[in-house]
Amino acid sequence: MAAVWPTFVRNWRVTLRAYPWTYFVGTLATGLLTVGVALLAYRAIGGGRVAASFTAATGGSDYLGYVTVGAAALTFTTRMVLWVAKAQITEYREGTLESQLLTPARRLPYLLGVTLQALTTTVVEVAVLLAAAVALGVRLSVPDPLALVAALAAATVAVLGMSVPLSAVMLAAGEAHITQNTLFTAMALLCGFTFPTGYLPDAARWLGEALPVTWALRVLRAATLPGASVDVPSALAVCLALGAAYLAVGLWILPPAERRALQRSGNA
Repeated sequence: MAAVWPTFVRNWRVTLRAYPWTYFVGTLATGLLTVGVALLAYRAIGGGRVAASFTAATGGSDYLGYVTVGAAALTFTTRMVLWVAKAQITEYREGTLESQLLTPARRLPYLLGVTLQALTTTVVEVAVLLAAAVALGVRLSVPDPLALVAALAAATVAVLGMSVPLSAVMLAAGEAHITQNTLFTAMALLCGFTFPTGYLPDAARWLGEALPVTWALRVLRAATLPGASVDVPSALAVCLALGAAYLAVGLWILPPAERRALQRSGNA
């Protein structure tokens, strides 16, 4: 685990010198657009009311709060995946992957260092999004602070777990944009960021249930939206179990993906 802190420090130094503002602006714009469109639809189309089916599915009628929490969670997820899943393919593109593989450090401590640095940056970005949403008139509360902390920890585990297999796929395929954008689109549709998953067809809903982010989002809403009908301990357990399973699979398939990337580089 000695590689965690040096990786954290190195990535922070790189971030301070060459912060990817385009990622920040693009992701923040997406979150603000989601909240803004929901606000307009709620007031201009819905007349400030929600359907009974929404209340039954979510346990409350706070549509704006529901969408804002979902938009913040989607921002958190996409930004963390952009940092963590692209770490190895960035090493490959910069020509440092081979040197990394020759070091005695294991892959998990390195990825944990990347995750910790990404977390410190992403929390600030999400805070900016939430502040902007409050400025637009959205009212947020935290009725259960302990559940909120647990939800953030579970979300971090979920994102790390999903990022490692994605990193392996990126390395094996030799590209990042199509792979990561496919995942982002699937999560946006399946995980319930902007609408209850109960609205989905059964097949799509079950696909969403297999993603740990879905469960982390439920705990997050239980911590921030009064009346949310969620069994927090069960949702946390499922989220952590799925995140650990994804992480185990990712660590298993990452070494072959790294070897394939180096072979492709050597044959180029």
